Amino acid sequence: MEIPMTDATSAVAAEAARVDWTAGRRAFLRTCGLAAAGAAALGVAGRPTAALAAPVSDADVLNFALNLEYLEAEFYLRATTGVGLDDSDTGGVGDKGGVKGGRKVKFDTKAIKLYAEEIAGDELAHVRFLRAGLGSAAVARPQINLKGSFTAAAKAAGLVKGDQEFDAFANETNFLLASFIFEDVGVTAYKGAAPLLTDKGLLEAAAGILGVEAYHAGIIRTLLFQMGQFEQAQAISDARDSLDGDSNLDKGIGDKKEADLVPTDKNGVAFSRSVPQVKAIVYLGGEAKGGFYPKGINGAFA
Repeated sequence: MEIPMTDATSAVAAEAARVDWTAGRRAFLRTCGLAAAGAAALGVAGRPTAALAAPVSDADVLNFALNLEYLEAEFYLRATTGVGLDDSDTGGVGDKGGVKGGRKVKFDTKAIKLYAEEIAGDELAHVRFLRAGLGSAAVARPQINLKGSFTAAAKAAGLVKGDQEFDAFANETNFLLASFIFEDVGVTAYKGAAPLLTDKGLLEAAAGILGVEAYHAGIIRTLLFQMGQFEQAQAISDARDSLDGDSNLDKGIGDKKEADLVPTDKNGVAFSRSVPQVKAIVYLGGEAKGGFYPKGINGAFA
């Protein structure tokens, strides 16, 4: 069943009333009645922006997530298998774009290789999960850059200078640093959508997806800590923070004396990012496109 392309509260209520919440993830996609309440939660720092003042539909929100899942899936699949998403997993509404860069990483550590393969499988499942629920409303994969974007991000973080390039697929260390560039962003993006979810069953299913992304981020942060990549991780964190506004929503991984593997506020709660904040990072500061998405994302938030 496709997600209804309507914000009518009566239709949402009728659908929610007859859903079997034990159906798990499928129920999540069948009953996303986010509707107009989403606009406020999607604004910067919890305030609606002018661009997001109009009501947004459940499909709009899920398609935004799908854009991000396309990026993660392409990155991890190419790093672990040398091949990206199948054509059958990339079509839909909007302009379908190709993927530049990416190749199989020569992992020296078996454990890291196995971690990467598991994450790749999860991200592929997320793409197919969202596409199945959205049906004909699913957006196509936008154009994705996995080459110049990482170099630009690394330059912003001071990891490379001048004409130097940062090859995210050259070795397992570069791969992990590249993963860290956007891995935490996925966690904060899903957390930022939590205020949109009013039904307990829906919230439970969404929390499951956020949990998976948090597991991924935790793996990457822990591996970088074990490898002593403290300064590099802090530089990437600072670069992300410089892109998403005046607020301080980012943390590195700590140093030799103290670990900081779980980025939280003073209450031990994970941070949230709004749609504009997430876009500012993945566009690497571009207004409506750039960075990992040279032509922007597809969907209502493009």
